[in-house]
Amino acid sequence: MAPIELHFWPTPNGWKIAIMLEECDLPYEVRLVDLSQKAQFEPNFLALSPNGRMPAIVDPDGPDNAPISIFESGAILQYLGNKTGQFYPADQRRRSDAEQWLFWQMAGLGPMAGQAAHFRNYKADKIDYAVERYTNEVIRLYNVMNDRLADRDFLAQDYSIADMACWPWIRGYKAYGIDLTEFAHLRAWFKRVGARPAVERAANIGKDQFKASQSRAQSSI
Repeated sequence: MAPIELHFWPTPNGWKIAIMLEECDLPYEVRLVDLSQKAQFEPNFLALSPNGRMPAIVDPDGPDNAPISIFESGAILQYLGNKTGQFYPADQRRRSDAEQWLFWQMAGLGPMAGQAAHFRNYKADKIDYAVERYTNEVIRLYNVMNDRLADRDFLAQDYSIADMACWPWIRGYKAYGIDLTEFAHLRAWFKRVGARPAVERAANIGKDQFKASQSRAQSSI
């Protein structure tokens, strides 16, 4: 099987795809898209991801054995789940359960956490209203997850693409000004998922680039 190209930068959206590829034991090659250098707007990458957002994949062994490129992390997770038959239930009721939490992350947790991190850590002139608004919304979303996980180990019935999508966005809780010890069930889930060998491997991809990009951003404030 030819390796999948993972066009990646070490951010939560990039890590969620790396986690899925590691969990499925699929061969892949990382192609770094340096966001600090605005590589996401270069023509070659825009041909894969017209919205100019990372990640994207190219699967040489796509449907009918023809190459396929896919952008948007949620769509990539669904594609890989369908391709492998793993972590994306075939039963419609269970699939819908996983999908609703995947879309919840895509529409809520990711965008709100991203805004909280931006206004708290990367905006030179602090806007108190924005910091408070987005931090409070992330706290609300963390509480939603905490309640969901009160009586179960994973967001859907079993470990799935929904957990892979959400985990990297919990990983950055310090950047959102949140104390994870205040969310007992969410914290237990975070440790449970983070202890998986595939998650550990994926979480280390691009660590040096991530630290360097954070330093550059902080030095510009």
